[in-house]
This record gives sequence, structure tokens and C-alpha cells, in this order.
Amino acid sequence: MKARSDVYDTYWKTAYERQEIFFKKINGFNPPFTNDPIFDHYKFCNVYRACDRVSQFLIKDVIYSQTLSSEDTVFRIFLFRLLNKIETWNALEKKLGNISIKDFRFDKYCQALEEIKSKQPIYGNAFILCANKAFGFDQKHKNHLALLEMIFKNEKGLHKLLNSESLRGLFENLKSFPLIGDFMAYQIAIDFNYSEVFNFDENDFTIAGPGAVRGIKKCFVDTNGKSYGYIIKYMVDNQDKEFDRLGLKFNNLFGRKLHSIDCQGWFCETDKYCRVKFPQLTSSRKKIKSVYKPKNEKLNLFFPPKWKLIVNNFL
Repeated sequence: MKARSDVYDTYWKTAYERQEIFFKKINGFNPPFTNDPIFDHYKFCNVYRACDRVSQFLIKDVIYSQTLSSEDTVFRIFLFRLLNKIETWNALEKKLGNISIKDFRFDKYCQALEEIKSKQPIYGNAFILCANKAFGFDQKHKNHLALLEMIFKNEKGLHKLLNSESLRGLFENLKSFPLIGDFMAYQIAIDFNYSEVFNFDENDFTIAGPGAVRGIKKCFVDTNGKSYGYIIKYMVDNQDKEFDRLGLKFNNLFGRKLHSIDCQGWFCETDKYCRVKFPQLTSSRKKIKSVYKPKNEKLNLFFPPKWKLIVNNFL
């Protein structure tokens, strides 16, 4: 493979700098958190997917807020990721009480979502959702509720998920359902794997989303026919060497190194960064949409207990 050296190095340098910003935030520093004008002006995800606001809510409030059966855990994760919006989940709980398979009814959830929709958007915009009329409805939320009904009110669909034997197998099973494309299936599989229901190695399998593909094409002049998955795994395997080469002491996530889902995501963020840093590298996206607005809120970090991260010792 032949890297475009300035952009390839930017991948590692920006990962380092964004992680420094993350630690400054959780340690109570006041803004500005960086001297990098691009990071200071525009909004970027965290280097570690599990640190982002929506993932933190998913882990803390959707998965680990109470003792749940495997079936309810998977149901709650699936519903939350389809909506991908914290405010919608909170509004649903306020209207319906505890969210579980036992209490799930198409009409009841549909009415609740429509009442919420009359006051605020019900969907987040981080992921591309397949929004076709697979179940014959014009409204996206009705098709998604019909999908949940098909999977979770049918033992075969639920057992198909619960009996997955690998991350790839879980991905394939998710992808076999209507409305779930490759990237969404991968994201939900990673979400499932945060729970105690599954315990697969995140590095066993990966899928590059559209943004990651753009980032890879900017970082590499020639991939020598290697797949996007291979390149992401290459970044995982070579992270220590590359940070050392650039003289960067990367502060990983309390002892947890970058995994495939993180390196995949950082290719997407590198694509965004390069729109400003290297505007001559053309792609379908030319500008960064979101401007960074500091929020005065405390970050109470929580990660899957099975990761065994000792967070408090670092704060």
C-alpha cells in the first residue's frame, strides 16, 4: 500500500490531538481545549466511539441502568439505535414507562412517537438509515416499529440474533432483516456487543462506512487491492508504531487501545478534517457541517464493566 504521507500522518496526529481534548474536558479544563483552529471551530466525534454522547447514554441508560433479560437488552438497544436520539428515548420512557418486549405494542409505540414528533424531531442524524417502505408505510417510524414487531414478536427472529456465534455472524443476521443495510448492521452489532449478551472481539470484523471510505481514499494513494476492512485492521495493528514514529504519546482509553470500530470512525473524522486542511483533495463532501459549541456539562463516564477499565484513577 502507498500512503499519501501528509494525510496519513494527519490521521494519527488528529487522533492524538482529539484524545488530548477529550482528557482536558473530563479533567475540568476550561475552553479553548486546543490550539488547532480546525478542532477549535468544528465539531468532531471522539476517537473512541464509546466516549461519544449517544454511545455513553446507550451504555449507561439503555443497557446497564437496570437488570434486564437478554431479550429485553437486545430489544432496547435495537430500538434506541434505530431512533439514535436521546431526547426521543427519554420522551418515550416518560410516556410509556419502562421499555421492554412485554409492553411493546405497535399501536401504542406508534402513537407515542407521533405525539413526540409533533413537538420535536424523533430521529438523530448520525447514521444513514434505510428508510424504504419495506412494510408498506409512508412514515419511517412505522416501518421501523413493524421491523421490531417482526423480530421481537417472532421467536425465530430473536433467536437468530441471540444465537449468533461471532461478530460477523451477528452482522450477517442483522443485515438479513429489512431496512438494515451493511453499515447500520455493523453499528448495531457493536452496540449489542457492549452488553453482557455478547462478548465478541471487536477486532474480528469491521465494515467501512461511507465516511470511512472517503477517509481511506484520502490517506492512501494506492491500496494495492486491499479491502477497506484490511486497511482498518492495519491501523489497529500499527497504532503503537505510528504514534511512536511521530513522537506522539497517545493517551488511550484508560488502558484500552484503539479497536477496529474506533479506527473505522477516525477515518470518517479524518475525511472531515481534510476538507479544511487539504481542500484540494476532492470528494462528495466539501465542507464540515457542524460548528463546535462548548457545553458546560460534566462527563460522567461509564463503560461496559467487562472492559474492566479503571476510570477514576485517571481523573
